[in-house]
Amino acid sequence: MAFSFSNGTPRRRFGGPNAMSDINVVPLVDVVLVLLIIFMITANVMEFGLDIQVPKVKRVQNTAQDLPVISITKSGESYLNDKPININLLAQGIHQRFRSATAVYVRADKETPWDPIAQVVAELGDAHFEVRMVTAPIDSATRRRR
Repeated sequence: MAFSFSNGTPRRRFGGPNAMSDINVVPLVDVVLVLLIIFMITANVMEFGLDIQVPKVKRVQNTAQDLPVISITKSGESYLNDKPININLLAQGIHQRFRSATAVYVRADKETPWDPIAQVVAELGDAHFEVRMVTAPIDSATRRRR
């Protein structure tokens, strides 16, 4: 209850004992904590950037280097670090943004046709870049069930 009266005296219609008009903070804190928990749970679910599902393989090398990433969507569009780029200007764009890069990560959706992937890899090979394909590990629990 937001109002409480002191001394237990009956209240009068006008005037009377002073009412305490303090805000009850407990419901506010409860709501804030519930919202915080909801945001913490949904933050892990939300993924920023392009929606690309890389193919899964048995073994994945863990080489986390700061290299340029070429992403290829299902429709064959190419992106250099989440910015659209023309395949013909790929090598030039990498040299401009990453001066000392000798290798490039290529991340393609598993449903992407082979033709755009082959074109990107050929362009990078012509520009003398080492191509590193991005894959995801197969979950060992699902692999054992089969």
